[in-house]
This record gives sequence, C-alpha cells and structure tokens, in this order.
Amino acid sequence: MQITITARHFELTKAIRDYVEDACLKLKKYFDHIITVHVTLALENNRNLCELSLHASKFSLQSQTEELDMYLSIDSAIDKMEVQIKKLKEKVTDHQKRALKEQFEPFDEFSRASEFHFNSSSKARKTIKTKRVVPENLTVPEALDKIDEIKEEFLIFKNIETDRINVLVRKDEEHFKLFEP
Repeated sequence: MQITITARHFELTKAIRDYVEDACLKLKKYFDHIITVHVTLALENNRNLCELSLHASKFSLQSQTEELDMYLSIDSAIDKMEVQIKKLKEKVTDHQKRALKEQFEPFDEFSRASEFHFNSSSKARKTIKTKRVVPENLTVPEALDKIDEIKEEFLIFKNIETDRINVLVRKDEEHFKLFEP
C-alpha cells in the first residue's frame, strides 16, 4: 500500500506524517487489497480539512472532514473510510456468497430430477446424496499438499491461477488427476 500525503497552506511535520501513516495502515486490517491512499491536509481560515482517497483493486473510495484540530480531522476521515470499507467488504462477500449459491442451484435441480426419475422408473429406490462444498482458493501445489493432509479421495478447490473451480482426484499414493472445466 502506497501512502501519499499532501499538505496545503501549512508545514507538514514529522509527527503529523507518522500519525497519518499509522492511521492509514489500520485500514489494511479491514481490506487487504488497497493499492494507494492519498491524504490531503489543508488549513483554511482556522479550519483543518482532511481529504482521503483510497484506491483498491476495483474500487475507489473518498472521505472528507472538517474539524478544529488536525488530528481530530484525520481521525474523522479515517473513521468515515472504515465505514465505507466495511460496507464495501460486506457487499463483496454477499455477492460472492450469492454467486456460490447460484453456482450450486443447477446441481440441486439435477439431483432432485435424478432422484425423481430413478424412483419412478425402477422398482428399487435409488437416491443421490448432494454434498455442498465451499471451495478454498488454492494453487495446484497447495491443493496437492492439502489432499495429502486430509486423506480424502478428492478435493474441490478454486484455482487461484485460472480463477476456476478444479477437482483433484487421488488415483493412488503418487498419482493424481486434475479436472479443469
């Protein structure tokens, strides 16, 4: 994360610079994909202004405050930015959960249709069990390590390199098969 500080109509002291940098680093705990933060501090007619511009991978956020004290102005701008980041993060995670839910809906419909088909056409009842899995974000070498740890026959994961769902299947102790859609 790159932090740029601009001071207008006053001399920027080391104490204020350090305070701004520490405050901006606190934002990283809420959202770790922050690329740049630009802080503009201004002193106009005994008013302390703080403008904060944050650029993340796909988003840009801004906050502005006006206080009687510069430190209070910085704190207020950071607090406003935290609220925006939390709201953005909530929106992004809700979107991802909705996408996962939509991704598994066709499988649910297939299993219900298959169960109905098997029950109606054959005398012996056959059912298909549906297991919902939330895939982890892994690379292929990490997935190989993970499948060795869990001792399962297969591992469903989201490949970080291709950004797609993959399935790693154990053939024997040394051989694996990777399915990529």
